[in-house]
Amino acid sequence: MKVLMVCLGNICRSPMAQGVLEKKIVERSLSHWFVDSAGTSGWHDGERPDHRAVLTSSQNGVDISMQISRKITKKDLMIFDFVLAMDTSNYNDILKLCDSEEEVHKVKMLMNYQYENQNRAVPDPYYDGRFDEVFQLLNESLDCFLDKVLVSERI
Repeated sequence: MKVLMVCLGNICRSPMAQGVLEKKIVERSLSHWFVDSAGTSGWHDGERPDHRAVLTSSQNGVDISMQISRKITKKDLMIFDFVLAMDTSNYNDILKLCDSEEEVHKVKMLMNYQYENQNRAVPDPYYDGRFDEVFQLLNESLDCFLDKVLVSERI
């Protein structure tokens, strides 16, 4: 299973989501899973995650310090099984890259796994510093994501 986390700059929410999901994959002993993250803007290509995201993640047992920001590509939509958007703006930007219905069906709002069909956003902590809150939201929503994906795989 290949999962791509996507936010705007790929320095806060999506790197944190990548790190959280990677940790959960290890904890649940899931094999053949790959997680990555990207941004829709490319503004921070080549940069490490925001130091506040790194600190908050580290305080919660997740190391994201070595991740490198990159912009999402059309190739990502072919490679990944799930492309999880952090908010509706990113969701809509990702959909603009899709070339097929198959690709469109891969794009999901992450929070919908916890709050079905509500299209809630993972708030961007870059300006308001709500990194702890964002980490907890990601942690809870990614548990819901894994639970739903693993149940659907058993069917």
